[in-house]
This record gives sequence, structure tokens and C-alpha cells, in this order.
Amino acid sequence: MIRAAPRAVVHLDRVTKTYASGTRALEPVSLTVAEGELVTLLGPSGCGKSTLLGIVAALTAPSTGAVRWWGEGPERIGAAGHRLAMVFQSATLMPWARVASNVCLPLDLVGMPRAEATRAVQEALARVGLAGFASSYPRELSGGMQMRASIARALVTEPDLLLMDEPFGALDEITRARLDAELLGLWAGRGTGKRLTIVFVTHSIYEAVYLSQRVVVLSARPGRVLGEVAVDEPYPRSDAFRVSQRFADRARAVQELLVEAAAGAAEAAGTDALR
Repeated sequence: MIRAAPRAVVHLDRVTKTYASGTRALEPVSLTVAEGELVTLLGPSGCGKSTLLGIVAALTAPSTGAVRWWGEGPERIGAAGHRLAMVFQSATLMPWARVASNVCLPLDLVGMPRAEATRAVQEALARVGLAGFASSYPRELSGGMQMRASIARALVTEPDLLLMDEPFGALDEITRARLDAELLGLWAGRGTGKRLTIVFVTHSIYEAVYLSQRVVVLSARPGRVLGEVAVDEPYPRSDAFRVSQRFADRARAVQELLVEAAAGAAEAAGTDALR
């Protein structure tokens, strides 16, 4: 029996972005993310990764090109089966509110009945290992726990597409590695039986290779897809994978693409200096 290919959750067709200042953030970018996939975007600083993620999140409109979500336009985002959520670089929690209230914010905004919202918050906190911290304030949590609360706030709406913009970049390596492992558990549907679709932005080659099925490398600004590296390793992935030759080979392939991106950035900077 031939298994049907997963449907596209997001499809970008020759998307560009030029800001009002004249800055060209993205050259034509075409990218498809399939249902249940975990894809990482990697590239030099300023290459347009966050801009591209903002376009996928429907927070930023492309200058040219087209974006489709589940084969449709943005008007269907938020409907059942078409929900997306975003986790930003910092936890962005309300310091005056308890953790439960922070996580409940998206449900309050849509007017979900209190009993239903309370149950959803409890389930989201349990999924990220914060079941005992609902009454805590953000200042009482470590940086890693604050990021877990931010992820719970994204998960509380039961998104079908989760977008993550360098969520662990400010954390120490030990905490980052632990949260990477926990994220893979969430992606695989731990506690729900449903695999998420995740687009993850990072600066870390090692994080990208450990997490992803595909690493998409962008060129220096204006960003374009320079290449992809498939990480066709089984899940769950253990710490042993991080020190394996297979891991090193894929990290080297990603590094080579980043070196190419850096060379392009240096060439562009030299050209600008001569003008």
C-alpha cells in the first residue's frame, strides 16, 4: 500500500520582504513544511530568519509572493485544525501575574469559560513539567522554568503549528540541552498522541541537528534558502546521538553551508564599502 504524503501545513512560494526603509530582508524564498515535521531555520545574524518566521506566523505580510496555510489563506488561521502559536526569544511573561494567569492569557482573550480554561491551563502546565508552579510568580522561576511557562502558554490553545524564535538562546548549555529533549517529547505528542508541526529558529548548529528532521540554512541578508541538510535519524534521540559520528557528519554539512553564507556576507559587505 502506498502511503499518502503528509499535507503541507505551510507553503511559501517565492516570498520576498523589503521594509519601508528600503532594507531587503528576504529574496525569493520557497519552502514547504509538512504536517508533523520539525524544521529548523539557521543562518547568519540578520539573515531574515525572524522575518521569515513572522511571515509564517501571519504577523508580517510578504512584499511579494504567496503564503498558504493548510492550502488556504490567512482567514482560516485560528479555526479548528488551523491553529498556530508562537514562542519568542524571551519568555515575555507578565511579572505581576501568577504562572497560571500568564498561561491562561490566550484563553482569556477569546473568552473561554473559566472552568474549561482552568482545566486547559492545568493540562498545559503538566505537559511542560510545571504542574506544581501554577501559583508562582515569574520572578520565582528560573530562566528555564520561565521559558517552560511561555511554551505552556503557546500549547494551551492546542496549536497545530508551533513557531519558535530562538527560545533557548539565552539559557546555559545544560538547561538548553534539557529543554531541547523536553521539546522533542512535546513534538512527538507526549500526553496527547498528536504530533505537532514545529518551525524552530536557532543560531546553534548542534541544537538544530539534534532537534530537526531538516535544517534549512539561509544566506546572509537578503535571506534566501542556501541549502538543506536532512537529519534522517530515528526518534527519540538520546545524548549518545550528540557525540556520534552521524551527528558530527550532519553538523559538518550544516557548517559548510554556514561558511558559504558567511562568505557571501563578507563579499556583500566589501561591495557596499566600495560604493
